[in-house]
Amino acid sequence: MTVAEIISNIFLPISLAIIMLGMGMTLILSDFTRILRNPKSILIGLTNQLLVLPIIGFSLAIAFDLNPIMAVGLMILSTCPGGATSNLITQVCRGNIALSVTLTAISSIICVFTIPFILTFALDYFGTDTGVAIKLPIVNTIIQIMGITIIPISIGMFIRRLNPNFARRMEKPMRTASTVIFIVVFIAVLAANYNILGTAMIEVGVPTLLLNILTMGLGYLTARLFKLNLKNAISITVESGIQNGTLAIVIATTILNNFEMSIPTAAYAIWMFITGGILMWLFGNRPEMESEAV
Repeated sequence: MTVAEIISNIFLPISLAIIMLGMGMTLILSDFTRILRNPKSILIGLTNQLLVLPIIGFSLAIAFDLNPIMAVGLMILSTCPGGATSNLITQVCRGNIALSVTLTAISSIICVFTIPFILTFALDYFGTDTGVAIKLPIVNTIIQIMGITIIPISIGMFIRRLNPNFARRMEKPMRTASTVIFIVVFIAVLAANYNILGTAMIEVGVPTLLLNILTMGLGYLTARLFKLNLKNAISITVESGIQNGTLAIVIATTILNNFEMSIPTAAYAIWMFITGGILMWLFGNRPEMESEAV
């Protein structure tokens, strides 16, 4: 196992789980029940993630006349849900963490069923039908969500319930730790994709950059158009543009058995960490406003 693999397969999941525990210490049960009672923000976020993102990816593949392999690779990325990294970025940006976690969990489960449908269409449309049945592991996906996200957050919420003062004291250190983990993840992505970054940027650098900017921009605009507050708008923006690159690579290399199809994910990973970092810089130090609490 290489150093990059050790970082991505062992260190990062453990680190992200610790960060999720810290996020849990900033949350109470009413944060989630409030979202469920008024699900407009969830519906907007899921629409962006599950419908708008694949449409934009498909449109860019056609507009840039990508070769079939790169086009399908872009579609693989466009069908993937957000991941724990989106929750991390949302925390540093002072977005609605409960909304971010809820969108990640729901979209991850729904995507298990939508990805095979969309990718079967993409493989047929772009002329690269491999005849492979696309089946994603439902149980493994749920276990991953539980292990890295839901269980640590639940433990953090339990700690806050037992010791609110400790939870409040840990808020700033955990936000700092989130920033450090974000940087480590970015370095790991660079290391893991070092050999194909040049090719990725040449072949699909511009389309993947546009995919990231357009999805984030539309996420923010639709949230504000439907009069969501800034915290919710930040969460939807991040969830719209930060994809589960690990899942995309697994689909390309393991399920479809085509390493080249993972090239768009390598390019996109760089862009999403750059734009995510910009969002963290823009929103991370802003003061909390009472009007954003709802």
